[in-house]
Amino acid sequence: MRILGIDPGLQTTGFGVIDMDGQRLSYVASGTIRTTQMELGDLPGRLKVLFDGISEVTQRYQPQTSAVEIVFVNVNPQSTLLLGQARGAALTALVNANLPVAEYTALQMKKAVVGHGRAAKSQIQEMVKRLLQLPGLPGTDAADALGLAITHAHASAALSLMAKATDLNRKQHAMYRGGRVY
Repeated sequence: MRILGIDPGLQTTGFGVIDMDGQRLSYVASGTIRTTQMELGDLPGRLKVLFDGISEVTQRYQPQTSAVEIVFVNVNPQSTLLLGQARGAALTALVNANLPVAEYTALQMKKAVVGHGRAAKSQIQEMVKRLLQLPGLPGTDAADALGLAITHAHASAALSLMAKATDLNRKQHAMYRGGRVY
């Protein structure tokens, strides 16, 4: 399964693409989509750059699913509002590409990748490098996006195992009762 992770930001949005084959994760691509060359007041233009950039990434790498960071309220309400709009552009591009979207908090991603929720950016970069056997550290935004893809790979593997266990339990229960499995 190919997974696209997105770390949304109005100035810089990170993306990371990984492949999952059983338990094995492998790096495909990562990078950033930047709107810093545009005027700060051109919000619609910046959102279009993000939408178009994510659309291009989905067309180029053909992921089967995606993961996006959930954004919470920051100290500055205006920054939170702008970040939410960037996240909306990212979600719209993913849905427009007919991708399922999973959402994870930064805390969930840090726990899945580093092992604790207060991990520093440098720790995320280092663990992503190790987990994907990269030759060097990815940039911070790309590392966060790759971390989200890794988090989704781990979560989807766990959910798949739980679904199989539930199905097996249902079949065993039906056989025990002499009934049919529906």
